[in-house]
Amino acid sequence: MTYPFTISDLRQQPAFFDAVADRIWRAWWKEQGVPADYIAGRLRENISPSPIPFALVAHRGETFIGTASVIASDLEDRPQYSPWVAAVWVEPKFRMQEIGSGLVARAAEDTFALHIRRVSLCAPHERRRFCTRLGWTPVEEGVGERKLAVFVKHAGS
Repeated sequence: MTYPFTISDLRQQPAFFDAVADRIWRAWWKEQGVPADYIAGRLRENISPSPIPFALVAHRGETFIGTASVIASDLEDRPQYSPWVAAVWVEPKFRMQEIGSGLVARAAEDTFALHIRRVSLCAPHERRRFCTRLGWTPVEEGVGERKLAVFVKHAGS
């Protein structure tokens, strides 16, 4: 599918590193008291030459639009679901424009290109429809403190 934006691997667009680190920190870690430097350090793992983890960035030219990552583990007590699409973020003014859908689809496609046959993601209940609309299958509900749903997608589905 073609989009009116570009999705790049962060390794090819390192100028977006600070924006990606900032959004991940603000969205999921700041309120928990996790230092921004810690999140930036973890994101640096995504720009190593190893296939996973990796981060994607959606952009229009030099304008940051959103991000998604593929990581080994997003729920420590569910290691059987590795790898995971995680940290999907779209800037508020760009939401409802299929950017999140594009990022999630590309993250899954890039994972399948590594000859991995299944990828997982977790999401709160209010994102269930988004995930199922994109072809993800729920496999667990009410997981962890945040009562997340776990979804999987298989290559070719």
